[in-house]
Amino acid sequence: MRRLPVYFLLDTSGSMFGEPIQALNNALSGMVNTLRMDPQALDSLWLSIITFDREIKEVIPLTELVSFQLPEITCPQSGPTHTGKALEVLYEKVKTEVRKGSTEQKGDWKPLLFIFTDGKPSDLQLYREMIPKIKSLNFGAVVACAAGHLADDKMLKELTDTVVHLDTADSSTLKTFFKWVSDTIEQGNKSMGTQESVALPPPPAQINLVI
Repeated sequence: MRRLPVYFLLDTSGSMFGEPIQALNNALSGMVNTLRMDPQALDSLWLSIITFDREIKEVIPLTELVSFQLPEITCPQSGPTHTGKALEVLYEKVKTEVRKGSTEQKGDWKPLLFIFTDGKPSDLQLYREMIPKIKSLNFGAVVACAAGHLADDKMLKELTDTVVHLDTADSSTLKTFFKWVSDTIEQGNKSMGTQESVALPPPPAQINLVI
């Protein structure tokens, strides 16, 4: 069975401490439950979660949806946002984990990437160095989400054309965002093999698409 690998890069820097990280945990849990109700997703979906603050952690390696167990994601009370380093780790993971097609086997579908941050990269030089490398991985879609007034849309626009902005990182907004993410993943699942990239469903009112 061909897999659809989906990677999440989640900002767990100090500014996420408290209500935002709790809201993120709840929203992720809701998203996984929604995806589990889709038989096609259960067949083909593999998820990976990488968090970034001063450290980069592979919270869950690429795991099939059927056996995916979401742990509690935590964050420090303060500290930098090493987005560049997170992209570096992601690059190595995707290169080794996503199966290429060969005469013996069909490769995986184009992977999807969702990045969530409420700030801007502390390691800007590395962040910019990693952008062409991430683009070379040929993702089916890269969606970056900037949450709150401290998040920098322009910086994310350098990485991908698909940037959405949330005014807050509270519980209802994050639930709405991750519901839209699950819709996007399901859309990706249904369109696999028929088009080059994933057509994103229209975002709900709380999610502002950055043009």
